[in-house]
Formats: sequence, structure tokens, C-alpha cells
Amino acid sequence: MRPDGPRPTIVGNSDGPEPPYPLKLDGKVIKGFGRGSKDLGIPTANIPLSGLSVGGHEDLESGVYYGWAGLSPSQAIEQQQSSGSSQYKLMKTEVFDKLSSMLADAATPAPTQGAVYPMVMSIGWNPFYKNTVRSVEVHIMQDFQTDFYDSHMNLLIVGFIRPELDYVSKESLIDDIKTDIDVAGRSLSRPAYIALAKDSYLSSFEGKGEIAS
Repeated sequence: MRPDGPRPTIVGNSDGPEPPYPLKLDGKVIKGFGRGSKDLGIPTANIPLSGLSVGGHEDLESGVYYGWAGLSPSQAIEQQQSSGSSQYKLMKTEVFDKLSSMLADAATPAPTQGAVYPMVMSIGWNPFYKNTVRSVEVHIMQDFQTDFYDSHMNLLIVGFIRPELDYVSKESLIDDIKTDIDVAGRSLSRPAYIALAKDSYLSSFEGKGEIAS
């Protein structure tokens, strides 16, 4: 159940992630439960649960995290970059504008190396939908014109936002996810976190299969 009272608007130490963060995990983007876009209006990219075993993170607490996602080259990225559009409707305008401004000054991979985007992700059972399996669901904070299934995704998790909760309604779940997105946007819009978007790991895909070793 969602606790009463206002939520923090920003999380994590301003000087940068504290141990055990940042954490790295990756995998091939697979089809999930099909409800992110259709039911919630918040699309997610799923990776196999076995991705949590990378680096010994299988016991990672269920909840919501934030960080950076590197996507291998795909038609979806080419379309997004060629459109010149950086609109994203799920984040408050002032939060999005600040994050975009800071990212514009950061080095980005060449199109042939894929792309790096801010992300918010959930790891857990999603009790509102009564999942019977634990899942890794990543929401990339960027609008895409097409899907990118089978792309490889490298995740750099830089912090924890909140524990997994159950909800009395779909509307309250959506409200909390949108708050998660704003919290992630604000938290990433700090120099120590922007710098992590340049980590070469995020755009390193050579030799990677569905799950990194």
C-alpha cells in the first residue's frame, strides 16, 4: 500500500552514487506482459530475469531504481535520432528541459554504437497485477516510433527510488510511476550522475549475447 504524505522529489547523494551503486546488468530486450503501453500508457523494455545474476545481483531488493540505459544500434534509434525530436510527455516539462540541457553537453555515442538514455526501472513481482514470476521492466525516458525487441540493453543502475508497493487502483499506480519518472529525471540532472552517462560500458555491445557473462 502506498504510504501517506509527500514523496521525496530527489534521491541519492549529490556527490554521486554510494555503494553498492552503480550496478551493471544487461540482456536482450524481450517481450514482456504487454501492459506497459496498452494498459498503463508507460512502455517498458524487459530483459530476462537471469540478467540479475550478472555481477551477483540476483538478491537485489524488489523496487524502483534509476540510471542509464545503453541500447545497441537499431532502426528505432536511427528513427529517433534522425527525427531531431527530443520530446517526452511523461516527465514534467521543467524536469525534462533541465535533464535535456545537461545531456546536450555530455558526450554521446556515434549512431553506429547505439545510444544512451535516462531510465527508470522496476524489479519485482508487481503485486497489483499479481505476477507469478519476478521481472525486470525498464522504462526508457525517450519517445520511440517503433519497438526495439532483440536489441541488447546495458543498464547502469545508479540508485534506488522506492520499494515495491501494491495499489488500490490502476490510477494510483500510474500516478506513482509518473512521480518515479520525475524523481529519476531530477536525480540524474546532477553533474556526478550526468558524468556516468559517458561510461563506455553503456555503449559496449561486442560479443554480448542475450545475457552478459
